[in-house]
Amino acid sequence: MKPEIIIMLTHNDLTVKNAMEVFESCKDLPVKNWGFKDVGIPVEEMIELNKAMKAAGKTTFLEVVTYTEEGCLKGAQLAIDCGFDYLTGTVFFPSIVEKMKGTDISYHPFGGKVGGSPVELKGTVEEIVADCKRIMEAGADGIDLTAYRYVDGDPLELTKAVADAVGFDKVMMAGSIGTKERVRLMEDLGLAGYTMGSALFNSAFIENGTFRENLEYVLEYKKECE
Repeated sequence: MKPEIIIMLTHNDLTVKNAMEVFESCKDLPVKNWGFKDVGIPVEEMIELNKAMKAAGKTTFLEVVTYTEEGCLKGAQLAIDCGFDYLTGTVFFPSIVEKMKGTDISYHPFGGKVGGSPVELKGTVEEIVADCKRIMEAGADGIDLTAYRYVDGDPLELTKAVADAVGFDKVMMAGSIGTKERVRLMEDLGLAGYTMGSALFNSAFIENGTFRENLEYVLEYKKECE
Protein backbone atom coordinates (compact mmCIF):
# COMPACT_ATOMS: atom_id res chain seq x y z
CA MET A 1 0.00 0.00 0.00
CA LYS A 2 1.33 3.42 -0.98
CA PRO A 3 0.43 6.24 1.41
CA GLU A 4 -1.56 9.29 0.35
CA ILE A 5 0.15 12.65 0.75
CA ILE A 6 -2.04 15.27 2.41
CA ILE A 7 -1.02 18.83 1.63
CA MET A 8 -1.75 21.18 4.51
CA LEU A 9 -1.92 24.92 3.90
CA THR A 10 -0.38 25.53 7.30
CA HIS A 11 2.84 27.05 8.56
CA ASN A 12 3.97 27.14 12.18
CA ASP A 13 0.74 25.37 13.17
CA LEU A 14 -1.53 28.05 11.65
CA THR A 15 -3.46 28.13 8.40
CA VAL A 16 -1.65 30.64 6.20
CA LYS A 17 -3.40 33.93 5.44
CA ASN A 18 -3.13 33.43 1.66
CA ALA A 19 -4.29 29.81 1.76
CA MET A 20 -6.81 30.31 -1.04
CA GLU A 21 -4.18 31.88 -3.29
CA VAL A 22 -1.73 29.05 -2.64
CA PHE A 23 -4.37 26.41 -3.32
CA GLU A 24 -5.51 28.05 -6.55
CA SER A 25 -1.90 28.16 -7.75
CA CYS A 26 -1.48 24.41 -7.19
CA LYS A 27 -4.88 22.81 -7.64
CA ASP A 28 -3.97 21.52 -11.10
CA LEU A 29 -1.23 19.31 -9.66
CA PRO A 30 -1.98 15.60 -9.16
CA VAL A 31 -2.64 15.92 -5.44
CA LYS A 32 -5.95 14.53 -4.21
CA ASN A 33 -5.80 15.46 -0.53
CA TRP A 34 -5.74 19.02 0.82
CA GLY A 35 -6.39 20.53 4.20
CA PHE A 36 -5.70 23.14 6.82
CA LYS A 37 -6.04 23.85 10.54
CA ASP A 38 -8.97 25.32 12.42
CA VAL A 39 -6.94 28.43 13.32
CA GLY A 40 -5.30 31.20 11.31
CA ILE A 41 -8.12 32.47 9.09
CA PRO A 42 -11.77 33.42 9.78
CA VAL A 43 -14.42 30.71 9.68
CA GLU A 44 -16.02 32.33 6.62
CA GLU A 45 -12.74 31.94 4.73
CA MET A 46 -12.42 28.32 5.90
CA ILE A 47 -15.84 27.55 4.48
CA GLU A 48 -14.97 29.18 1.15
CA LEU A 49 -11.59 27.45 0.98
CA ASN A 50 -13.13 24.04 1.61
CA LYS A 51 -15.75 24.75 -1.06
CA ALA A 52 -13.00 25.62 -3.55
CA MET A 53 -11.14 22.43 -2.74
CA LYS A 54 -14.27 20.31 -3.13
CA ALA A 55 -15.17 22.06 -6.39
CA ALA A 56 -11.73 21.09 -7.68
CA GLY A 57 -12.46 17.44 -6.85
CA LYS A 58 -10.24 17.27 -3.78
CA THR A 59 -10.65 15.27 -0.57
CA THR A 60 -10.46 17.70 2.37
CA PHE A 61 -8.98 17.50 5.85
CA LEU A 62 -9.45 19.70 8.90
CA GLU A 63 -6.82 19.31 11.62
CA VAL A 64 -7.82 20.49 15.09
CA VAL A 65 -5.04 21.02 17.63
CA THR A 66 -6.80 21.59 20.91
CA TYR A 67 -7.06 19.47 24.03
CA THR A 68 -10.28 20.26 25.91
CA GLU A 69 -13.52 18.45 25.16
CA GLU A 70 -15.27 21.77 24.55
CA GLY A 71 -12.58 22.89 22.10
CA CYS A 72 -12.53 19.55 20.31
CA LEU A 73 -16.32 19.54 19.93
CA LYS A 74 -16.13 23.05 18.52
CA GLY A 75 -13.61 21.81 15.95
CA ALA A 76 -15.86 18.86 15.12
CA GLN A 77 -18.78 21.20 14.53
CA LEU A 78 -16.58 23.32 12.27
CA ALA A 79 -15.75 20.21 10.22
CA ILE A 80 -19.48 19.56 9.84
CA ASP A 81 -20.31 23.18 9.01
CA CYS A 82 -17.58 23.40 6.39
CA GLY A 83 -18.30 20.00 4.87
CA PHE A 84 -14.89 18.37 5.33
CA ASP A 85 -14.24 14.74 4.46
CA TYR A 86 -11.86 14.15 7.38
CA LEU A 87 -11.53 15.48 10.91
CA THR A 88 -8.01 14.86 12.20
CA GLY A 89 -6.38 15.80 15.47
CA THR A 90 -8.29 16.51 18.69
CA VAL A 91 -7.96 14.50 21.85
CA PHE A 92 -10.34 11.57 21.56
CA PHE A 93 -13.70 12.01 23.25
CA PRO A 94 -16.74 9.72 22.78
CA SER A 95 -18.83 12.87 22.38
CA ILE A 96 -17.04 13.58 19.10
CA VAL A 97 -17.89 10.12 17.79
CA GLU A 98 -21.52 10.85 18.66
CA LYS A 99 -21.37 14.20 16.87
CA MET A 100 -19.92 12.56 13.76
CA LYS A 101 -22.78 10.07 13.54
CA GLY A 102 -24.99 10.75 10.56
CA THR A 103 -22.17 12.49 8.69
CA ASP A 104 -19.72 11.13 6.13
CA ILE A 105 -16.74 12.61 7.99
CA SER A 106 -13.94 10.21 8.88
CA TYR A 107 -12.57 10.87 12.39
CA HIS A 108 -8.84 10.39 13.05
CA PRO A 109 -7.90 11.72 16.52
CA PHE A 110 -4.44 12.02 18.00
CA GLY A 111 -3.16 8.84 19.61
CA GLY A 112 -1.32 8.93 22.93
CA LYS A 113 -0.80 11.76 25.40
CA VAL A 114 -0.46 14.97 23.39
CA GLY A 115 -0.08 18.58 24.48
CA GLY A 116 1.54 21.90 23.76
CA SER A 117 2.00 23.93 20.60
CA PRO A 118 3.70 22.67 18.56
CA VAL A 119 2.35 19.30 19.62
CA GLU A 120 4.44 16.99 21.80
CA LEU A 121 3.69 13.30 22.22
CA LYS A 122 4.68 11.62 25.48
CA GLY A 123 4.55 8.20 27.11
CA THR A 124 5.99 4.76 26.56
CA VAL A 125 5.44 2.92 23.30
CA GLU A 126 3.23 0.46 25.17
CA GLU A 127 1.09 3.24 26.64
CA ILE A 128 0.61 4.93 23.28
CA VAL A 129 -0.23 1.66 21.53
CA ALA A 130 -2.78 0.84 24.24
CA ASP A 131 -4.34 4.28 23.85
CA CYS A 132 -4.59 3.92 20.07
CA LYS A 133 -6.28 0.54 20.43
CA ARG A 134 -8.71 2.01 22.96
CA ILE A 135 -9.56 4.87 20.61
CA MET A 136 -10.21 2.56 17.68
CA GLU A 137 -12.37 0.25 19.78
CA ALA A 138 -14.35 3.28 20.97
CA GLY A 139 -15.36 4.30 17.46
CA ALA A 140 -12.59 6.32 15.79
CA ASP A 141 -11.97 5.62 12.10
CA GLY A 142 -8.19 5.89 12.36
CA ILE A 143 -5.27 7.46 14.21
CA ASP A 144 -3.48 10.77 13.63
CA LEU A 145 0.00 9.93 14.92
CA THR A 146 2.49 12.70 15.73
CA ALA A 147 5.43 10.31 15.82
CA TYR A 148 8.04 12.91 14.88
CA ARG A 149 6.90 14.95 17.87
CA TYR A 150 7.51 11.96 20.16
CA VAL A 151 9.80 13.07 22.99
CA ASP A 152 10.17 9.83 24.98
CA GLY A 153 11.51 7.39 22.41
CA ASP A 154 12.16 6.45 18.82
CA PRO A 155 9.60 7.71 16.27
CA LEU A 156 10.04 4.76 13.90
CA GLU A 157 9.71 2.15 16.64
CA LEU A 158 6.55 3.89 17.83
CA THR A 159 5.04 4.12 14.35
CA LYS A 160 5.59 0.46 13.58
CA ALA A 161 4.17 -0.60 16.93
CA VAL A 162 1.02 1.48 16.52
CA ALA A 163 0.52 0.38 12.91
CA ASP A 164 0.99 -3.27 13.83
CA ALA A 165 -1.63 -2.88 16.56
CA VAL A 166 -4.36 -1.01 14.68
CA GLY A 167 -3.50 -1.55 11.01
CA PHE A 168 -1.14 0.32 8.71
CA ASP A 169 -4.14 1.50 6.69
CA LYS A 170 -5.56 3.21 9.79
CA VAL A 171 -2.56 5.41 10.64
CA MET A 172 -1.85 8.89 9.31
CA MET A 173 1.46 10.55 10.17
CA ALA A 174 1.12 14.20 11.15
CA GLY A 175 3.93 16.71 11.14
CA SER A 176 7.64 17.07 10.45
CA ILE A 177 7.93 15.21 7.13
CA GLY A 178 10.40 17.67 5.70
CA THR A 179 13.24 15.66 4.19
CA LYS A 180 13.64 13.19 1.32
CA GLU A 181 14.67 10.56 3.85
CA ARG A 182 11.42 10.90 5.76
CA VAL A 183 9.34 10.91 2.58
CA ARG A 184 11.09 7.70 1.53
CA LEU A 185 10.43 6.20 4.95
CA MET A 186 6.74 7.06 4.78
CA GLU A 187 6.50 5.48 1.33
CA ASP A 188 8.28 2.34 2.51
CA LEU A 189 6.19 1.99 5.68
CA GLY A 190 2.92 2.01 3.77
CA LEU A 191 0.79 3.99 6.20
CA ALA A 192 -2.57 5.40 5.14
CA GLY A 193 -1.05 8.82 4.60
CA TYR A 194 1.10 11.65 5.88
CA THR A 195 0.72 15.40 6.03
CA MET A 196 3.08 18.02 4.67
CA GLY A 197 2.78 21.78 5.00
CA SER A 198 5.48 23.86 6.68
CA ALA A 199 8.25 22.07 4.76
CA LEU A 200 6.80 23.37 1.49
CA PHE A 201 6.48 26.92 2.78
CA ASN A 202 10.04 26.70 4.18
CA SER A 203 11.47 25.57 0.81
CA ALA A 204 12.81 22.41 2.46
CA PHE A 205 13.32 20.57 -0.84
CA ILE A 206 14.24 23.34 -3.30
CA GLU A 207 16.13 26.13 -1.61
CA ASN A 208 14.40 29.48 -2.16
CA GLY A 209 11.81 27.70 -4.28
CA THR A 210 8.11 28.51 -4.26
CA PHE A 211 5.49 26.38 -2.53
CA ARG A 212 4.50 24.95 -5.91
CA GLU A 213 8.10 24.18 -6.93
CA ASN A 214 8.70 22.33 -3.67
CA LEU A 215 5.45 20.41 -4.02
CA GLU A 216 6.30 19.43 -7.59
CA TYR A 217 9.66 18.16 -6.37
CA VAL A 218 8.02 16.02 -3.68
CA LEU A 219 5.53 14.55 -6.15
CA GLU A 220 8.33 13.58 -8.51
CA TYR A 221 10.33 12.08 -5.67
CA LYS A 222 7.32 10.05 -4.57
CA LYS A 223 7.25 8.49 -8.04
CA GLU A 224 10.90 7.50 -7.65
CA CYS A 225 9.99 5.74 -4.41
CA GLU A 226 7.39 3.52 -6.08
